[in-house]
Amino acid sequence: MTVPHEMKVFAGTGHPEFAHTVAEHLGTELGRLRISRFKDGEAYVKFEESVRGADAYVIQPTCPPVDTNLMELLICMDALRRASAWRITAVVPYYGYARQEKKDAPREPITAKLVADLITAAGANRVMTMDLHADAIQGFFNLPVDHLTAINLISDYFVSKALHNIVVVSPDEGRVKKTRKVVATLNAPLAVGYKHHPGLGVTEVTHLAGDVKGKTPIIIEDMITSGGSMVEAVDTLLKHGCNPNIHIACTHGVFAADALKRLGDRPEVAEIITTDTIPLGPGGGHPKLRTLSVAPLFSEAIRRANQDLSITSLFQ
Repeated sequence: MTVPHEMKVFAGTGHPEFAHTVAEHLGTELGRLRISRFKDGEAYVKFEESVRGADAYVIQPTCPPVDTNLMELLICMDALRRASAWRITAVVPYYGYARQEKKDAPREPITAKLVADLITAAGANRVMTMDLHADAIQGFFNLPVDHLTAINLISDYFVSKALHNIVVVSPDEGRVKKTRKVVATLNAPLAVGYKHHPGLGVTEVTHLAGDVKGKTPIIIEDMITSGGSMVEAVDTLLKHGCNPNIHIACTHGVFAADALKRLGDRPEVAEIITTDTIPLGPGGGHPKLRTLSVAPLFSEAIRRANQDLSITSLFQ
């Protein structure tokens, strides 16, 4: 059996609490990494231990402030490459710019592809991420991508809730494939919302396919940012006569501005489920918010990658 290279796990400043939890599950300590800022805002990175020949993992979600966290990740990988790390894995629980994965109009960029190119150019040999907004983003990389999912964790949560007369809702057609996994686990019917974006940051649900009348909805989404799409989904479900006891679940709770309050303060919203891929914003939590940890999943993926074991079962 091949002896694995020494595993070293480092944390950026994007979500150090999550990185600490991952390290705890791995039974190791985070590597010594100093990140500071010059007075003009530029980042300074220094690994304060040898990484030569190491299997290095940098845990850094590119959540808000997105550009700051992304640049920090790139600088960390450049430093590792120049310090002769054997392999560099960018562990990006939340992949910023993922919603810009295609051109919807002339003269628009494909920023998700640009970010993939930057991560590769900075020195990454592998990427670990979770519930990308579009699965096609994996193909933007010419290197291994471990695309983990929280859908099983979310499904298990709702199994434990033992809710009755439920309907699983995909707020748009792009999420149907992932939502069907929840449908299969809960043995519940599926409803699908159809929406379009008439302007930047503006969402309209045009119609709903599926019967939700008198049922308790569970909305499954990959991310909640401004909350606009989710508010539209809630209003549409209520117009179609659903039980005013709506459960919302997403992998990435960005909750920009007052999104969490806008949703949580709705009396028809029973609870909001998210994971810890992103730290809660300055506003803190909400009484209706429940956070599930995906740190054990990432720690197991890192362990298996380090030992050259299959990660496939973690995707199931």
